Amino acid sequence: MTDFIQPQTINQWRIVNDGVMGGRSKGNLRIKQQNMIFNGNISLANNGGFSSVFRAIEQRPQNLDSVTLDVQGDGQQYQLRVVVYVDGYRLTYKHDFNTLADQRERLILSLDHFEATFRGRKLTNAPILKSQDIREIGFLMTKKQAGKFSLSIYHLMI
Repeated sequence: MTDFIQPQTINQWRIVNDGVMGGRSKGNLRIKQQNMIFNGNISLANNGGFSSVFRAIEQRPQNLDSVTLDVQGDGQQYQLRVVVYVDGYRLTYKHDFNTLADQRERLILSLDHFEATFRGRKLTNAPILKSQDIREIGFLMTKKQAGKFSLSIYHLMI
């Protein structure tokens, strides 16, 4: 398993906010000591409501069955997202996880429990998620109300 949270890799992450569709949410990413902080403000203006951070990863070995997170949240729900490519199309699999405010937690998310989505819509006929097919990994904050968010990520291993 590889830990994708390393200070020297901060430039490999990219932020995608709802501004790509006219929204006004803002997300930030920074390294503080030995963790990465994904934080910002969700705005519902102009049909907005999300902020995300992603990075490409090298091909993973076959038969890995889970992702391990070491996080400290703000009591809100986040999504861990992984990207695969199927017949030239970018396909995202998501796994929601809840955080406890100001409490560091170790979460193990089974690849079997990730749901396939395309542009936010659940897909029922998607291929089974396999570790060796994952090409990107990231986090998404999306909610139905405006407000701040903050997720500290100490380790992200797959």
